Amino acid sequence: MRFYSLNNPTIQASFKEAVIAGIAPDKGLYFPESITPLSADFFEKLDELSDHEIAFRAIHQFVKEDIPDVDLKTIIKNTLDFDFPLIEIEDNVAVLELFHGPTMAFKDVGARFMANCLGYFSKGEKQDVTVLVATSGDTGGAVANGFLGVDGVKVVILYPSGKVSEIQEKQLTTLGENIEAMEVDGVFDDCQRMVKTAFLDKEITDCKQLTSANSINVARWLPQLFYFLFAYKQAKAKGKEIVFSVPSGNFGNICAGMVAQKLGMPVKHFVASTNANNVVPKFMANGVYEPVPSVATISNAMDVGDPSNFVRIRELYQNNLDTLRNNLSSYSFSDKTTKTTMEKVHSEAGYVLDPHGAVGYLGLKEYQKEHPNTFGIFLETAHPVKFLDVVEETLGIQPKIPTQILQVMDKEKKSHKISGYEELKSYLMDS
Repeated sequence: MRFYSLNNPTIQASFKEAVIAGIAPDKGLYFPESITPLSADFFEKLDELSDHEIAFRAIHQFVKEDIPDVDLKTIIKNTLDFDFPLIEIEDNVAVLELFHGPTMAFKDVGARFMANCLGYFSKGEKQDVTVLVATSGDTGGAVANGFLGVDGVKVVILYPSGKVSEIQEKQLTTLGENIEAMEVDGVFDDCQRMVKTAFLDKEITDCKQLTSANSINVARWLPQLFYFLFAYKQAKAKGKEIVFSVPSGNFGNICAGMVAQKLGMPVKHFVASTNANNVVPKFMANGVYEPVPSVATISNAMDVGDPSNFVRIRELYQNNLDTLRNNLSSYSFSDKTTKTTMEKVHSEAGYVLDPHGAVGYLGLKEYQKEHPNTFGIFLETAHPVKFLDVVEETLGIQPKIPTQILQVMDKEKKSHKISGYEELKSYLMDS
């Protein structure tokens, strides 16, 4: 399997090369040269397979030339050691809980898979790899946890000062060892811009091996397709057309779900649910893609004004807007509506949503207004306790703090405060 740059298809790399480089030399995202559907028999008998077997079959074609089967099975075993329950909270509406991993966020899957791949690839290598990653919330903690203690790998995380929750900040600034946090005076888009700039800075790349653990990296992005398959496994007995609604920021998660569909997973439609950062809903309405500066919301992990992975979604559908509209709808919701929904679902179903999950629920309900006979699955991408202030203020309750969170709350925060790219460059060159 080769992966090509979406800026220039003649620039190609193996899976290993794409993972280690993170981004193509021309700044393009890597994309698989082909997606071969799995057999119909695989999907018919999905409920007879373990999650590990499903994941192995799903990812195998993309990595088989670079990772032997026995090692791939070990990587999957190390990645998937927690559950992905599907819980029906009202008729034809179910929530897929993706927060049962070590940092209680959906990004645990991609971060752990990539960390295991990079650890495998770095064995015997003389030069250390520096993982450079921007986060708007949960990516930082998941990456920090996934890469903690991995030999030959150093992690540098950029996050916007004051724009992540206290718990999210603790998860990415308290681990130490091979993890360093950069607290940026700016927004997520500034962090992401610095990361991309560093990859193209020859002064850095001549002396440092950089890679990225954002969803621009194929090893972070692709394994997210696993839990869409796990959800289908649990929902197929319903015998109804299935719709996925995904809270969307950088659009890697929903794009991975669409890859699962290309593999043959029977699903009717996807809904990209966004907060006030509504670049994609506007594009779907008028066909014009206009990135704008991101705005801060209570669903901060989705505060992205120029989602990197949307170009991959457009590639999946050959940049044909009509075809894309047949497979994807996208809606935007305000913080006020998000809070009202959190109250409604808690009151009527007794279920506590985090603000991102609430946006996912809203998008699903909007789609089901015209498609009432579908079975809708929305993704709950983080545990509500990670957004404790919003949950307490909105619902008037204090959720029980899980062990994973208690372990970091009393640890001391350590970060390097920076305001511009030159400060990041100086750190990378000197470290």
